Amino acid sequence: MRFRHFPLPEGKLRRNEQFLRAPERRGVFGIGRVLCAGLLALTAAYGIEALLGMRGPVDTFFDSWVYNGLLVLASLACLARGFAVKTERLPWLLLGISLALWTTGDLYYYFAFSGLADLPIPSVSDPFYLAFYPVSYVALALLLRRRMQGFRGNLWLDGLIAALAVAALGAAVVFGEVLSSTGGSALVIATNLAYPLADVLLLALVVATFALTGWRFDATWACVATGFAVFAIADSAYLYETAAGTYTEGGLLDVGWPLALVLIACSAWQPIRKLEGVRDEGWQALTLPTFFAAVGLSLLVYDHFVRINTLALVLASATIAAVIVRAVLTFRERVQLLAQSREEALTDALTGLGNRRRFMLELDAALGYDGLSFALIVFDLDGFKAYNDSFGHSAGDALLARVADRLDAAVEGEGRAYRLGGDEFCVLAGVKNNDPDDLAKRAAAALTEEGEGFAVNCSYGAVLMPSEAGRLSEALSMADHRMYLHKQRHRAPVEAVGALEAARDGHPGRPADVAELAEAVGRRLCISPDELSKIRQAAELHDVGKLAIPEEILSKPGTLSGDEWEFVKRHPLIGERILAAAPDFGRAANLVRSSHERWDGAGYPDKLTGPEIPLGARIISVCDAFEAMTSTRPYAPQLESEDAMTELVRCAGTQFDPEVVAAFASVHLDLHAQLVA
Repeated sequence: MRFRHFPLPEGKLRRNEQFLRAPERRGVFGIGRVLCAGLLALTAAYGIEALLGMRGPVDTFFDSWVYNGLLVLASLACLARGFAVKTERLPWLLLGISLALWTTGDLYYYFAFSGLADLPIPSVSDPFYLAFYPVSYVALALLLRRRMQGFRGNLWLDGLIAALAVAALGAAVVFGEVLSSTGGSALVIATNLAYPLADVLLLALVVATFALTGWRFDATWACVATGFAVFAIADSAYLYETAAGTYTEGGLLDVGWPLALVLIACSAWQPIRKLEGVRDEGWQALTLPTFFAAVGLSLLVYDHFVRINTLALVLASATIAAVIVRAVLTFRERVQLLAQSREEALTDALTGLGNRRRFMLELDAALGYDGLSFALIVFDLDGFKAYNDSFGHSAGDALLARVADRLDAAVEGEGRAYRLGGDEFCVLAGVKNNDPDDLAKRAAAALTEEGEGFAVNCSYGAVLMPSEAGRLSEALSMADHRMYLHKQRHRAPVEAVGALEAARDGHPGRPADVAELAEAVGRRLCISPDELSKIRQAAELHDVGKLAIPEEILSKPGTLSGDEWEFVKRHPLIGERILAAAPDFGRAANLVRSSHERWDGAGYPDKLTGPEIPLGARIISVCDAFEAMTSTRPYAPQLESEDAMTELVRCAGTQFDPEVVAAFASVHLDLHAQLVA
């Protein structure tokens, strides 16, 4: 059973894709390129012989064996690519078949009609010759489809313009000459006209292919396009010279067909490269359509003086029409892009509200209307920094997007909301009875959000314009001043942080117990009153960072996984950031950060050792460990106080400061004696 029938992970899919390309690594492509190099060298030798115009056995050898051998070997090389490599098998097999068809026709022509003065038209060779074209068209289209990934629709129009212009030029130069010299039965005329039409279409298709690839040349497309172009040009030149009676057999022109087939065979053995991200921007968007428009226009002007055939005239006119359509579509796209860019420049990408630039523009416009009274209200989120630090920037961005949607809905119909940056918002609105307070309260409520372990509130300041302030700078300064006064009046008491921590931890008495023990140990170590106050404050809030830890981790009864443990180890840093954001708690932040360090350096987050750990943090660590061991925990059984004390002593010198453990033991004995008494 083949492996491709099973759904595989992404990594295995990549390995399977590499397996499909394994022939290139195993040397098949290398062998093919060596063969192609030999064919090119032989073609070059044939070209030199034709250029020198040798006669005799050498000329016979090259015209017979080398010429026909190159055709056969090129066909076989292209077919071999299709059979040997699974990737892009069908396009290369079709190309090989097209070369084989043309080679078959030419071999029959050589062996059947060589030396005859009067050639039959049509002959057995003509179906093989003509079959080359449709098979090549299909193969080229399939190869283009396999290689192209994601290109814009305008490239199709560029391809059409290029094809029409080249077809018009070819029809004017070759088709008219062949048409004027063709006579005989209807079948003879049809056969003679089929070749120039097919060559013109082939050359147009090659040019269109390059237009569709964004005019980018890699080895495959360079070889295949050059090969088809050489073929079409050589065939067209042959038809023209034959019609004009100037063709000489065995000349340099005869090199064109084997060279074309060898180049197409060489394209088959080039590395596979996908054409991704093809763009229709830059110089190609204007230069190339203009060039092909000039070709079509030149033919129309030439027709004014010397008449060209009807087919060329129609194709040239169609080229101009396609260029006009391309110009209209390009102009429309540019107008749409300009409008989109202007809107993006005035819109906050995260919330979709107007940004500071739009706010300034619309405020200036509002100030320009005489007699218009409106309110400028600025908002600042309280507690957002702590939320962002605790839950991460992604969660913070999501919260900003949610409150912005609510703010926009709250002021809809009365004004417009803006995000000035960070957690600052603004509203411009018309007011009734010169009282913006109702609108400001509704907007502030929209910017408020509470949940488990967090509360984000809002402070605001409003200014009436132009009655209270007539200039932008004056209005913003006044609104900011009022907003900060509102912030000071409504600031949540910082003690609530400790309550939140205790509630989340599931032991409302624990922070207070740890704080009492830490203060007692600090007194036993003769620490100054100011430092004792700091230690007590830090002991009350040392686990505030656990607000950011999911409940399922905190209450997990078994051993934590590696990822869960890494999550837990972040909470001292989060606690430090939360406390540092509150002026009243800033001095305790560094003790909270170090409260889980170990005396031997195996703690976290900074792996401090011994005296490097602040003394207050060492005290909190011992007291917190004792309270944790003597409390009910989901991950470990509760210990008696004597057993917990034994564990502290055992870990003195490794996890805990021995001096602090000794001081704690003394405090514990005193407390135990008081209980017994």
